[in-house]
Amino acid sequence: MTANEIARVQSYLRRVLSNERIAITPPIRQGAPVEVTVAGEFIGVLYRDDDEGEVSFSLNISILEEDLPPVA
Repeated sequence: MTANEIARVQSYLRRVLSNERIAITPPIRQGAPVEVTVAGEFIGVLYRDDDEGEVSFSLNISILEEDLPPVA
């Protein structure tokens, strides 16, 4: 994923989710996951898919059970 693509997806997510604290961190080494954070807290991984020239991006959000509030 290029730096330009990362910046564009980050801008999109900030706009549609109304949250300027969303950050997408370029991977340290090529092929490593592209991490997405909100206010420094890891929320998921971003993937790029190129299918016959059509490019899309998928955000896989991970929610740990231990991070959930107790059952009401």
